[in-house]
Amino acid sequence: MPTTIPRPAASVIPLRRGGRHSDKGLEVLLLKRSEAASFMPSVWVFPGGAVDPEDGDGEAGFRACAVRELAEEAAIELDEGAELVLFSHWITPELVPVRFDTWFFLALMPAHSSPQPDGTETTEAAWWQPRAALDAHMAGKLQLVFPTIRQLESLLPYSSSDEALEAARGLTVEPILPKVIDEGGDRRVVLPGEPGYPA
Repeated sequence: MPTTIPRPAASVIPLRRGGRHSDKGLEVLLLKRSEAASFMPSVWVFPGGAVDPEDGDGEAGFRACAVRELAEEAAIELDEGAELVLFSHWITPELVPVRFDTWFFLALMPAHSSPQPDGTETTEAAWWQPRAALDAHMAGKLQLVFPTIRQLESLLPYSSSDEALEAARGLTVEPILPKVIDEGGDRRVVLPGEPGYPA
């Protein structure tokens, strides 16, 4: 079976300064995909989607796509000068028929942003502290997929959105291509650098 070429895509990991003014904890926005969606129904994700021709080429196209998808799926408009910091770059495993080559950007949302799901692709929107979202997933209350889980885990060390953005500005982002390996009939996902990752 031939390997599908991954489609370029981009996503925003929306950040806000959570809680009251005395509590500047980090929170992220997650959207629930429609139950009727053909791809990842009912899964909670960051706003994002495939790069369209009108978004442009190269890095500028990924950034334009991320901003457009945020507006379309969550009704949050970013100013032209808003900072998007590249945080990670994930490529769907080769054995998956629907594949994406996705750039994830951190971005601080405008003050008092009130996300509104579009009612078609997304049906719910909620701000979560990363640890709370991961705990809800483990308890079976929030359906997440592998890349979202790993992104949330990557944000756990940061006590504030500003701290996460500052750290991301210094990152060297390399593409992450997970591999699915078979161990005696049991399949598991491994990442580059982990034991068992195929050379």
